[in-house]
Amino acid sequence: MTWRGRDVLRPAPDDLDSPLAASSFPLAPYANRIDGGAFVFEGRAVRLPATPQFEPHALHGVGWRSRWSVVRAQGGTIDLVLAAESGPEWPWAWTASHRLTLNEDGLEMSLSLANEDAAPMPAGLGLHPYFAVEPATRLQLSAPKVWLTDVREIPERQGDAADLVDWSEGVAVAEAPFVDHAYADWGGRAALLHDGWRVDLTASPNAQWAQVYAPRGEAFVCVEPVTHRPDAHNAPTGEDSGLAVLEPGCVLTLTARITASET
Repeated sequence: MTWRGRDVLRPAPDDLDSPLAASSFPLAPYANRIDGGAFVFEGRAVRLPATPQFEPHALHGVGWRSRWSVVRAQGGTIDLVLAAESGPEWPWAWTASHRLTLNEDGLEMSLSLANEDAAPMPAGLGLHPYFAVEPATRLQLSAPKVWLTDVREIPERQGDAADLVDWSEGVAVAEAPFVDHAYADWGGRAALLHDGWRVDLTASPNAQWAQVYAPRGEAFVCVEPVTHRPDAHNAPTGEDSGLAVLEPGCVLTLTARITASET
């Protein structure tokens, strides 16, 4: 995705062989890590296989590593569908739909998850865009709280954004420390402030968390709208972790929009 010849999202290579090298990918039926791939839902013990390269955790669900079907590609819109039976990677049946619409105003993305099973299932969604950064690019994201993690990158406690990086006034990505954390109550808005132009991300209200992935020395930063915090499946009883419970036949939807403009 480019705007006036400038990269909005990092370019994917022509010989793309992994979603980790893509410009963006969808997260379903959950986002980010599940500690050890294990959790209990309504009295049912679940054990998922570890995701390669991210052992011992299960990461980002099934959708990002699966082959989707193109059901429509017309007029700047692509509709993708993924139907999954219950199995080792997720013991419920479900269907996901992903729509991408590109026009002169920007890129609109929607991701939906339907429970096709006979029993309720835990559900979550996320979008994982890789935003291109220039040497002076600043990330601006107003979020008062962040989930601080242990050495296994599993949330341990919620702290003030300033305990890690407070992006609210705009922080140069190149000068930031390593970040791979979930920011809470970000208001569904973030901006990449480049030299003379900007990229804006807006997300639907149910994306209460933004997972920021800012590795050192890379030409990208990820700002991922997600409906729940990492390891929400193991959140203490009573915590508003964002994890939804989808009854059979019910649907969860997440939307986001990316635009660019002069400053």
